Amino acid sequence: MDFIDLIKALSEKVSRLKDSIQTEEATKNAFIMPFIAALGYDVFNPHEVVPEFVADLGIKKGEKVDYCIMKDDKPVIIVECKHWKEDLNVHNSQLHRYFHVTTSKFGILTNGVTYKFYTDLVEPNKMDDKPFWEFTMTDISDATVAELKKYHKNIFDIENILNAATELKYNREIKKIMLDEMNNPTDAFVRHFAKQIHTGILTAKVMEQFTGVVKKSLNQLVSDMISDRLKSALQTETNREYSDVVSSAPEKDVVLTVSEPESKIVTTEIEKEAFFIVKSILRTQFDANRIVYRDAQSYFSVLIDDNNRKPVCRLYLDGSKKGIVLFDENRKEIKYEIKTIDDIYTHSDQLIATAMGYDNKKVAN
Repeated sequence: MDFIDLIKALSEKVSRLKDSIQTEEATKNAFIMPFIAALGYDVFNPHEVVPEFVADLGIKKGEKVDYCIMKDDKPVIIVECKHWKEDLNVHNSQLHRYFHVTTSKFGILTNGVTYKFYTDLVEPNKMDDKPFWEFTMTDISDATVAELKKYHKNIFDIENILNAATELKYNREIKKIMLDEMNNPTDAFVRHFAKQIHTGILTAKVMEQFTGVVKKSLNQLVSDMISDRLKSALQTETNREYSDVVSSAPEKDVVLTVSEPESKIVTTEIEKEAFFIVKSILRTQFDANRIVYRDAQSYFSVLIDDNNRKPVCRLYLDGSKKGIVLFDENRKEIKYEIKTIDDIYTHSDQLIATAMGYDNKKVAN
């Protein structure tokens, strides 16, 4: 499974299971150990990941950090874990102490949902008070995955990450400043705009007027930008749906009909996670960009080229009795019961054979 699929599958898992996680230890086992494993480290190899890593503080012995990730038998990342419901802001001092007495260059404070990354950009060998980067596992973007991949075992490079850390820190601080200015513009910020527009003296009355105008204008600008993005996305989706209707209709009798909104269709977290599993299986031999899913009220399908004439499998995951429908070389349906979505892996060969049967476009080596 590719890195992006691993992270997105973990994201779906965290969203689906977090409410059933009751302890810090369960948080570690269900969320944090899989996260470390996704970064390419063997969580059961003490040369790569050391649980309960000793970080003695002066005369205070027996202090331990939850995990220490090793590279070339040297600590490179320490990970301090909390229960997923805990506020991490009250625990960074603990990580700060551990960072001070280890040789690791990076510290991660996490509750399995939020991950805060620290280093020593301000003062060498002393962990910064503020994280240079953080992300939420339940809200993963492609940009987040790209940044996170820098910590993967196969490409981990301290200098490269430190260079990126500086930019991330500045980016984080600038966005915070801009947000504060949008909510409560300072005099200096208002004056920057007012002096370019107002020709007279910037009296207290003028500044008061411009403060309201600047705040309103900035918020309106953001709203307009969001609106434009939504319009563009909706237009693209409309064009795609129109194209699908035209291409799927009989060539000699094309009839376009307006269907009722499928408001009852809800793609569940388990269905999304199942899709990532199927996609990870197929992409070893198939172009991943051609693998898509479609959801219906009674089942969930994985298709090639977003074409309902090219089904790879059909999944039934909503009820207590779960199943997967596969297709033989004659397109005959064969249904199997599965107890968990991990059972999909047992049908890897058939899934690949079905997908490759539609054409011979393999991924280039």
